[in-house]
Amino acid sequence: MISQAQFDKEIKMIIANAIREDVGDGDHSSLACIPSSAVGKAKLLVKDTGIIAGVDFALEVFKYVDESLEVEVLINDGEKVKHGDVVLYVSGSSLSILKAERLVLNAMQRMSAIATKTAYYVDLLKGTGTKILDTRKTTPGIRAIEKWAVKIGGGENHRFALYDMIMLKDNHIDFAGGVAQAIQQTKDYLKANNKDLKIIVEARNLKEIKEIIQFDGIHRILIDNFNYEDTKKAVALIGNKAGTESSGGINEETLRKYAECGVQYISSGALTHSVYNLDLSLKAID
Repeated sequence: MISQAQFDKEIKMIIANAIREDVGDGDHSSLACIPSSAVGKAKLLVKDTGIIAGVDFALEVFKYVDESLEVEVLINDGEKVKHGDVVLYVSGSSLSILKAERLVLNAMQRMSAIATKTAYYVDLLKGTGTKILDTRKTTPGIRAIEKWAVKIGGGENHRFALYDMIMLKDNHIDFAGGVAQAIQQTKDYLKANNKDLKIIVEARNLKEIKEIIQFDGIHRILIDNFNYEDTKKAVALIGNKAGTESSGGINEETLRKYAECGVQYISSGALTHSVYNLDLSLKAID
Protein backbone atom coordinates (compact mmCIF):
# COMPACT_ATOMS: atom_id res chain seq x y z
CA MET A 1 0.00 0.00 0.00
CA ILE A 2 1.10 3.56 -0.54
CA SER A 3 2.48 5.60 2.34
CA GLN A 4 0.60 8.42 4.05
CA ALA A 5 3.04 10.88 2.51
CA GLN A 6 2.26 9.56 -0.98
CA PHE A 7 -1.46 9.69 -0.25
CA ASP A 8 -1.25 13.29 0.99
CA LYS A 9 0.63 14.20 -2.19
CA GLU A 10 -2.16 12.66 -4.29
CA ILE A 11 -4.76 14.74 -2.44
CA LYS A 12 -2.83 17.95 -3.01
CA MET A 13 -2.51 17.17 -6.71
CA ILE A 14 -6.24 16.45 -7.01
CA ILE A 15 -7.09 19.81 -5.44
CA ALA A 16 -4.59 21.80 -7.50
CA ASN A 17 -5.69 20.19 -10.76
CA ALA A 18 -9.40 20.56 -10.01
CA ILE A 19 -9.07 24.26 -9.19
CA ARG A 20 -6.97 24.77 -12.33
CA GLU A 21 -9.60 23.01 -14.41
CA ASP A 22 -12.54 24.91 -12.90
CA VAL A 23 -11.17 28.41 -12.35
CA GLY A 24 -8.74 28.91 -15.22
CA ASP A 25 -7.85 32.60 -15.47
CA GLY A 26 -10.60 33.61 -13.04
CA ASP A 27 -14.14 33.07 -11.76
CA HIS A 28 -15.53 35.84 -13.95
CA SER A 29 -19.15 35.31 -12.88
CA SER A 30 -18.19 36.22 -9.32
CA LEU A 31 -15.57 38.83 -10.20
CA ALA A 32 -18.10 40.63 -12.38
CA CYS A 33 -20.66 41.31 -9.66
CA ILE A 34 -19.06 40.84 -6.22
CA PRO A 35 -16.55 43.31 -4.75
CA SER A 36 -13.19 41.87 -3.78
CA SER A 37 -13.76 43.20 -0.25
CA ALA A 38 -17.08 41.37 0.22
CA VAL A 39 -17.33 38.82 3.01
CA GLY A 40 -20.02 36.25 3.59
CA LYS A 41 -21.02 32.99 5.19
CA ALA A 42 -22.43 29.77 3.75
CA LYS A 43 -23.68 26.45 5.06
CA LEU A 44 -23.19 23.01 3.58
CA LEU A 45 -26.69 21.55 3.57
CA VAL A 46 -27.66 17.88 3.31
CA LYS A 47 -30.63 17.10 1.05
CA ASP A 48 -30.39 13.31 1.26
CA THR A 49 -29.79 10.41 3.67
CA GLY A 50 -26.53 8.52 4.08
CA ILE A 51 -22.99 8.66 5.43
CA ILE A 52 -21.15 11.96 5.07
CA ALA A 53 -17.63 11.83 3.64
CA GLY A 54 -15.20 14.44 2.39
CA VAL A 55 -15.38 16.90 5.27
CA ASP A 56 -11.63 16.72 5.84
CA PHE A 57 -11.09 16.99 2.10
CA ALA A 58 -13.27 20.11 2.04
CA LEU A 59 -11.10 21.65 4.75
CA GLU A 60 -8.06 21.12 2.53
CA VAL A 61 -9.86 22.72 -0.42
CA PHE A 62 -10.88 25.80 1.55
CA LYS A 63 -7.33 26.11 2.87
CA TYR A 64 -5.87 25.80 -0.64
CA VAL A 65 -8.21 28.44 -2.04
CA ASP A 66 -7.88 30.89 0.85
CA GLU A 67 -6.16 30.20 4.16
CA SER A 68 -8.14 32.99 5.80
CA LEU A 69 -11.47 31.20 5.35
CA GLU A 70 -12.93 30.04 8.66
CA VAL A 71 -14.74 26.70 8.80
CA GLU A 72 -16.94 25.40 11.60
CA VAL A 73 -17.53 21.65 11.30
CA LEU A 74 -20.75 20.32 12.84
CA ILE A 75 -20.75 16.77 11.42
CA ASN A 76 -17.60 14.73 10.88
CA ASP A 77 -16.62 12.18 8.24
CA GLY A 78 -18.31 8.82 8.75
CA GLU A 79 -21.37 10.13 10.58
CA LYS A 80 -24.93 9.46 9.45
CA VAL A 81 -26.79 12.42 7.95
CA LYS A 82 -30.36 13.16 6.92
CA HIS A 83 -32.20 15.78 4.91
CA GLY A 84 -31.86 19.19 6.51
CA ASP A 85 -28.62 18.57 8.40
CA VAL A 86 -25.91 21.21 8.21
CA VAL A 87 -22.44 19.70 7.91
CA LEU A 88 -20.37 22.87 8.19
CA TYR A 89 -20.31 26.64 7.98
CA VAL A 90 -17.66 28.52 6.03
CA SER A 91 -17.10 32.26 6.33
CA GLY A 92 -14.74 34.83 4.88
CA SER A 93 -14.15 36.23 1.41
CA SER A 94 -17.27 35.72 -0.71
CA LEU A 95 -15.11 35.30 -3.82
CA SER A 96 -13.08 32.55 -2.15
CA ILE A 97 -16.16 30.67 -0.98
CA LEU A 98 -17.58 30.70 -4.50
CA LYS A 99 -14.26 29.57 -5.98
CA ALA A 100 -14.15 26.55 -3.66
CA GLU A 101 -17.86 25.70 -3.86
CA ARG A 102 -18.01 23.38 -6.85
CA LEU A 103 -14.97 21.29 -5.97
CA VAL A 104 -16.17 20.87 -2.38
CA LEU A 105 -19.64 19.79 -3.51
CA ASN A 106 -18.51 17.53 -6.36
CA ALA A 107 -16.03 15.72 -4.13
CA MET A 108 -18.24 15.45 -1.05
CA GLN A 109 -21.28 14.25 -3.01
CA ARG A 110 -19.31 11.44 -4.63
CA MET A 111 -17.32 10.55 -1.52
CA SER A 112 -20.51 10.44 0.56
CA ALA A 113 -22.17 8.15 -1.99
CA ILE A 114 -19.20 5.77 -1.88
CA ALA A 115 -19.05 5.83 1.92
CA THR A 116 -22.79 5.20 2.13
CA LYS A 117 -22.63 2.18 -0.19
CA THR A 118 -19.55 0.83 1.58
CA ALA A 119 -21.22 1.14 4.99
CA TYR A 120 -24.22 -0.76 3.62
CA TYR A 121 -21.98 -3.59 2.41
CA VAL A 122 -20.09 -3.63 5.71
CA ASP A 123 -23.42 -3.98 7.52
CA LEU A 124 -24.41 -6.89 5.27
CA LEU A 125 -21.18 -8.67 6.25
CA LYS A 126 -21.59 -8.23 10.02
CA GLY A 127 -20.83 -11.39 11.97
CA THR A 128 -19.08 -13.18 9.10
CA GLY A 129 -15.54 -11.92 9.71
CA THR A 130 -15.23 -11.07 6.01
CA LYS A 131 -14.02 -7.61 5.04
CA ILE A 132 -15.00 -5.57 1.99
CA LEU A 133 -12.31 -4.25 -0.37
CA ASP A 134 -12.40 -1.67 -3.13
CA THR A 135 -10.64 -2.09 -6.50
CA ARG A 136 -8.84 0.03 -9.12
CA LYS A 137 -12.19 0.61 -10.87
CA THR A 138 -12.13 4.27 -9.92
CA THR A 139 -12.61 7.59 -11.67
CA PRO A 140 -9.34 8.59 -13.40
CA GLY A 141 -7.60 11.39 -11.56
CA ILE A 142 -9.52 11.16 -8.28
CA ARG A 143 -8.72 7.63 -7.10
CA ALA A 144 -7.31 8.88 -3.79
CA ILE A 145 -10.53 10.52 -2.64
CA GLU A 146 -12.65 7.57 -3.77
CA LYS A 147 -10.50 5.11 -1.84
CA TRP A 148 -10.53 7.52 1.11
CA ALA A 149 -14.33 7.40 1.02
CA VAL A 150 -14.29 3.59 1.15
CA LYS A 151 -12.29 3.74 4.37
CA ILE A 152 -14.65 6.34 5.82
CA GLY A 153 -17.50 3.92 5.09
CA GLY A 154 -15.77 1.14 7.02
CA GLY A 155 -14.24 -0.76 4.11
CA GLU A 156 -10.61 -1.49 3.36
CA ASN A 157 -8.42 -0.45 0.46
CA HIS A 158 -7.01 -2.95 -2.02
CA ARG A 159 -3.80 -1.94 -3.77
CA PHE A 160 -3.73 1.71 -4.73
CA ALA A 161 -2.21 1.32 -8.18
CA LEU A 162 -0.07 -0.90 -10.37
CA TYR A 163 3.11 -0.02 -8.50
CA ASP A 164 2.33 -0.95 -4.88
CA MET A 165 1.36 -4.62 -5.20
CA ILE A 166 1.71 -7.51 -7.64
CA MET A 167 -1.64 -8.83 -8.89
CA LEU A 168 -1.49 -11.62 -11.43
CA LYS A 169 -4.83 -11.74 -13.22
CA ASP A 170 -6.11 -13.86 -16.10
CA ASN A 171 -4.37 -11.88 -18.85
CA HIS A 172 -1.03 -11.91 -17.02
CA ILE A 173 -1.33 -15.66 -16.57
CA ASP A 174 -2.28 -16.29 -20.20
CA PHE A 175 0.44 -14.01 -21.59
CA ALA A 176 3.01 -15.65 -19.30
CA GLY A 177 2.06 -19.15 -20.44
CA GLY A 178 0.24 -20.37 -17.34
CA VAL A 179 -0.11 -19.94 -13.58
CA ALA A 180 3.18 -21.56 -12.59
CA GLN A 181 5.15 -19.62 -15.17
CA ALA A 182 3.57 -16.31 -14.14
CA ILE A 183 4.33 -16.85 -10.46
CA GLN A 184 7.89 -18.04 -10.98
CA GLN A 185 8.70 -15.22 -13.36
CA THR A 186 7.24 -12.74 -10.87
CA LYS A 187 9.36 -14.10 -8.05
CA ASP A 188 12.44 -13.90 -10.25
CA TYR A 189 11.58 -10.32 -11.24
CA LEU A 190 11.12 -9.17 -7.64
CA LYS A 191 14.43 -10.75 -6.61
CA ALA A 192 16.33 -9.32 -9.58
CA ASN A 193 14.95 -5.83 -8.94
CA ASN A 194 15.24 -5.99 -5.16
CA LYS A 195 11.53 -5.24 -4.70
CA ASP A 196 9.40 -6.32 -1.76
CA LEU A 197 5.83 -6.38 -3.06
CA LYS A 198 2.99 -8.63 -1.95
CA ILE A 199 1.73 -11.08 -4.57
CA ILE A 200 -1.94 -11.77 -5.25
CA VAL A 201 -2.84 -14.40 -7.84
CA GLU A 202 -6.21 -14.80 -9.51
CA ALA A 203 -7.61 -18.31 -9.95
CA ARG A 204 -10.33 -19.16 -12.45
CA ASN A 205 -10.93 -22.73 -11.33
CA LEU A 206 -9.94 -25.28 -8.70
CA LYS A 207 -7.13 -26.60 -10.92
CA GLU A 208 -5.45 -23.19 -10.82
CA ILE A 209 -5.96 -23.03 -7.04
CA LYS A 210 -3.99 -26.27 -6.72
CA GLU A 211 -1.19 -24.86 -8.89
CA ILE A 212 -0.97 -21.61 -6.93
CA ILE A 213 -0.70 -23.27 -3.51
CA GLN A 214 2.41 -25.13 -4.63
CA PHE A 215 4.25 -21.83 -4.24
CA ASP A 216 5.28 -20.24 -0.95
CA GLY A 217 4.99 -16.52 -0.36
CA ILE A 218 1.65 -15.87 -2.05
CA HIS A 219 -0.08 -13.13 -0.07
CA ARG A 220 -3.63 -13.81 -1.23
CA ILE A 221 -5.50 -15.89 -3.79
CA LEU A 222 -8.29 -14.20 -5.71
CA ILE A 223 -11.11 -16.70 -6.12
CA ASP A 224 -12.69 -15.15 -9.19
CA ASN A 225 -16.21 -15.85 -10.47
CA PHE A 226 -16.57 -19.11 -8.53
CA ASN A 227 -19.96 -20.42 -7.45
CA TYR A 228 -20.67 -20.96 -3.75
CA GLU A 229 -19.74 -24.64 -3.65
CA ASP A 230 -16.47 -24.21 -5.49
CA THR A 231 -15.63 -21.21 -3.33
CA LYS A 232 -15.98 -23.39 -0.23
CA LYS A 233 -13.77 -26.04 -1.86
CA ALA A 234 -11.19 -23.38 -2.77
CA VAL A 235 -11.10 -22.03 0.80
CA ALA A 236 -10.58 -25.57 2.12
CA LEU A 237 -7.77 -26.24 -0.37
CA ILE A 238 -5.98 -22.99 0.43
CA GLY A 239 -6.22 -23.38 4.21
CA ASN A 240 -3.56 -21.19 5.81
CA LYS A 241 -1.26 -21.20 2.79
CA ALA A 242 -2.52 -17.80 1.62
CA GLY A 243 -5.24 -15.26 2.24
CA THR A 244 -8.53 -15.62 0.39
CA GLU A 245 -10.57 -13.12 -1.59
CA SER A 246 -13.74 -13.55 -3.63
CA SER A 247 -14.61 -11.30 -6.55
CA GLY A 248 -16.52 -11.19 -9.78
CA GLY A 249 -20.10 -10.02 -10.11
CA ILE A 250 -20.80 -10.13 -6.38
CA ASN A 251 -23.67 -7.84 -5.40
CA GLU A 252 -25.71 -7.02 -2.31
CA GLU A 253 -27.87 -10.11 -2.85
CA THR A 254 -24.93 -12.54 -3.02
CA LEU A 255 -22.38 -10.75 -0.81
CA ARG A 256 -23.20 -12.48 2.47
CA LYS A 257 -23.49 -15.91 0.84
CA TYR A 258 -19.94 -15.61 -0.45
CA ALA A 259 -18.75 -14.43 2.94
CA GLU A 260 -20.34 -17.51 4.51
CA CYS A 261 -18.12 -19.63 2.24
CA GLY A 262 -15.25 -18.60 4.53
CA VAL A 263 -13.33 -16.06 2.46
CA GLN A 264 -11.42 -13.36 4.33
CA TYR A 265 -12.13 -10.61 1.80
CA ILE A 266 -14.60 -9.72 -0.90
CA SER A 267 -13.60 -7.09 -3.45
CA SER A 268 -16.23 -5.02 -5.20
CA GLY A 269 -15.75 -2.53 -8.01
CA ALA A 270 -19.34 -1.39 -7.45
CA LEU A 271 -18.24 0.54 -4.37
CA THR A 272 -16.65 3.15 -6.61
CA HIS A 273 -18.02 2.69 -10.13
CA SER A 274 -21.75 2.32 -9.46
CA VAL A 275 -22.91 4.98 -7.01
CA TYR A 276 -25.32 7.90 -7.15
CA ASN A 277 -24.09 11.13 -5.62
CA LEU A 278 -25.51 12.18 -2.28
CA ASP A 279 -27.44 15.44 -2.70
CA LEU A 280 -25.62 18.32 -0.98
CA SER A 281 -25.61 22.07 -1.51
CA LEU A 282 -23.69 25.11 -0.33
CA LYS A 283 -26.08 27.95 0.50
CA ALA A 284 -25.23 31.54 1.33
CA ILE A 285 -26.57 32.79 4.65
CA ASP A 286 -28.00 36.31 4.76
